[in-house]
Amino acid sequence: MTHEGKIVVVTGAASGIGAAIAERFINDGAIVVVSDIDIAGAHSVVQKLGKKAIFVECDVRSEASVGELVSSTASQFGRLDVMVNNAAIMRVAPLVEMKSNDWRAMFDVNVHGIFLGSKAAARQMIVQQKGGVIINGSSGAGRKGVPYFSAYCATKAAIINMSQTFAQELAEHKIRVNCYTPGHIMTPFWDQIADGYGKWANKSREEVIEMFRSTVPWGRFGAPEEVAAAVSWLCSGDADYVSGQCIAMNGAELPW
Repeated sequence: MTHEGKIVVVTGAASGIGAAIAERFINDGAIVVVSDIDIAGAHSVVQKLGKKAIFVECDVRSEASVGELVSSTASQFGRLDVMVNNAAIMRVAPLVEMKSNDWRAMFDVNVHGIFLGSKAAARQMIVQQKGGVIINGSSGAGRKGVPYFSAYCATKAAIINMSQTFAQELAEHKIRVNCYTPGHIMTPFWDQIADGYGKWANKSREEVIEMFRSTVPWGRFGAPEEVAAAVSWLCSGDADYVSGQCIAMNGAELPW
């Protein structure tokens, strides 16, 4: 599988799944724009990936910032082939304790950010008239409710529906749109999950991690690199007829 010469943008790429996706595309031959508001983390990723990676700061909540990310990419490299909308945040709290500001913050990043990224990328790809691929980061939490994660679950469910709709609208332009729904993947998010869930469920960090691990038939957490491999395939020529789909990486945990 190769992405030789493709121009790829990955948001939320300073760590975790986003950083793994950026690295996979580099290894598969692409030029990658690493984007995040975490400047230090993103620079560290770019330094690791080498000369085929660059950093462009972007706040996905801002239409101007997302527009500049896409336009600067197209200006520097002549086009945009793949847009990976991966940036996301999480807050953990039961319904009766959830703060309105935290609820809105998750929708601003997780939903509005993907709307803005998809919109800007689609406009650029339509102008190019050569098709393209938009990949949106959802979650297994978008397929079923999880206690204390109501807002996060709601945002990730929205992304699945948005991606299906975008795929139908953009099909005439040969722009494929899919999303990926990771299950329990060991990333820095697990600091928030273990601490947040443990606080409200009165469990230790170790107990929370073991509780979630025990629900996975494969008996282990996934790695960010395993998500990245599937994302790379979704963007390849081998997946040319795949659009409007939601691909899970979850060790057989259902109904994800």
